[in-house]
Amino acid sequence: MTTTDPSPTAARSGASATEAFRASRPQGTGTEVSAERVSAVVQAVLSGVHDAIRRTKVTYPEFQGAKQWLIEVGESGEWPLVLDVFIEHVVEEVAADSQHGTQGSILGPYYLPDQTRLPSVARLPMRSDEKGTALVFTGQVRNLDGQPLAGAELDIWHADDDGYYSGFAPHIPNGNLRGVVVCNEQGRFEISTIKPAPYQIPPDGPTGKLIDAAGWHPWRPAHLHLIVRAPGFRPITTQLYFEDGEWLADDVAQATKPEPVLHPQPTDDGRLHARYDFALEPLG
Repeated sequence: MTTTDPSPTAARSGASATEAFRASRPQGTGTEVSAERVSAVVQAVLSGVHDAIRRTKVTYPEFQGAKQWLIEVGESGEWPLVLDVFIEHVVEEVAADSQHGTQGSILGPYYLPDQTRLPSVARLPMRSDEKGTALVFTGQVRNLDGQPLAGAELDIWHADDDGYYSGFAPHIPNGNLRGVVVCNEQGRFEISTIKPAPYQIPPDGPTGKLIDAAGWHPWRPAHLHLIVRAPGFRPITTQLYFEDGEWLADDVAQATKPEPVLHPQPTDDGRLHARYDFALEPLG
């Protein structure tokens, strides 16, 4: 049952993000990490925290405030949001050093697995009265040598014209503006959807309160999320932004890059058309 509430709370979004992360996380991830590796990473993280405390001369009241904030993050379920906004872009940057093909970006907290499979020419599921500017997104998936990858998949999701994601806002139907598009034999796709809006980190939760306390803005630029995959190739998780989009040069999550930017052009029927091609790197 949906509601007409246009302003989903941070707590509801946080709980949904935690549930989605647990559902999409492969079983057993992390069990193969050696004690030596755990020790090295944890010691480095703790050393960084200790150095920051000494350098900025953190007081006991500030320390207690930090403890309270961490408790609130856990209680609200906002850990996926905190880590994706403030940390993931650096993890992705490190991973990109050893990868080839299309540039990646952060996954973000709003991914939901197992969405509806759609043909190569498809319209994303949307409400009959979906607001926003119509967008046709086309392209091709190829290998590093430029050969098309038949049957490649684009797992695509994005915010609506108000900046909300289905699965994280109760007034939006499940699966709205989400789908897995299967490319044709030439690796081509054509996806009809709407241009998403920028969105802000929920202001009423601990993540939003930290951003406000620090005097930062809470906005992410408009973007399409994608996981592009094909058998035998490394999947690419990326985000495609829009040329001249608001907050493109000042993303709160620091996840934007110059290359994965769309340049939409108006068509005679009033829609926007944007093209982007993907290059996948073979495994091993």
